[in-house]
Amino acid sequence: MDRAPAAPTASVTSAAPTAPEPQPLRPRHRLTAWAAGLLLVVPALISACRFLDTDGISPVPQLLSLLPWLAVPAGLAVLLAAVARRRALTLLAVVVLAAVGWSSLPYMPQLVTSYGLPLARVKVLAANVEYGQATGALIDTIRRERPQLVFATECDLVCGHALTTAFAAELPHHTSVDAGGASGSVLLSAYPLTDERVIPAAMGMPGATARIAGLPVRLQLAHPLPPVPGQIDGWKQELGRIEDEAVTRLGTGPRLFAGDFNASQDHAAFRSILAAGRLQDAARRADASRTPTWPMEGPLPPFAQIDHVLVSDDFTVRSIRFLDLAGSDHRAVLADLDLRGER
Repeated sequence: MDRAPAAPTASVTSAAPTAPEPQPLRPRHRLTAWAAGLLLVVPALISACRFLDTDGISPVPQLLSLLPWLAVPAGLAVLLAAVARRRALTLLAVVVLAAVGWSSLPYMPQLVTSYGLPLARVKVLAANVEYGQATGALIDTIRRERPQLVFATECDLVCGHALTTAFAAELPHHTSVDAGGASGSVLLSAYPLTDERVIPAAMGMPGATARIAGLPVRLQLAHPLPPVPGQIDGWKQELGRIEDEAVTRLGTGPRLFAGDFNASQDHAAFRSILAAGRLQDAARRADASRTPTWPMEGPLPPFAQIDHVLVSDDFTVRSIRFLDLAGSDHRAVLADLDLRGER
């Protein structure tokens, strides 16, 4: 018997499921992503320079002074990248924000062992009087605080005469660069001064050796050029001369450098002075390394600590205070120190 022909069968091919096509960015999200990327440019560049230990070229030195504030655009970039749903960009923004935050943390208090007995208590006042405009406020501050050493920058001829006259009895010794405007500087001392020397610079940077409790203490007033466009090389060069002076005086006894350094802890040239010269910032020793001293005038709040008292490890720091001076765009720095050594 013949078999019935087999029924035709349909051949079905099972196709593998395909991933859905990624949704193209909406125009609004695309613009948001671009905005996030643009906001990251400056924080990424400046935090990279900070980690690479370089001051670079203008405008990097100026922006380094604003480093803590760069957390604002970096944080905004994180939010915008998240809104735009760009995972890679969001991750990058988080990394940049973390880098800015980490490098902006106040320096931890520096633990330095100072050997010997306390020989003398020394109060040091560093003040920028802004073309002499804050001379009266500085005189009042000296009378109130009674420091043994005063480092006055931007102290013109009138300012210098007023200070040396007002404190002829309390601070009878002084060395100065007698000049007008920002170029004048005066170092007043309750202790006799010898070996006076001026570091070559556009603005006055006198130095001398004071005899304190029988020890020769090298004093140096600092006031290099500010890092404004067109004179970055001069700024670096003059900070380098301060560093050279600190290194040259190594092994000669206690050292104390103070004034308006026009540089903060975020500038590599300033950190180089500390490292090569084996000096410590009194503000850091007192856990106040992020207290700003400039600018005290204008629309912006103070954001940079550029006025410093630097000491060798022959000193311990009792305290440090930052004082407003009427008429000046800087806060003054008052450091209360103990000089230590062998009797």
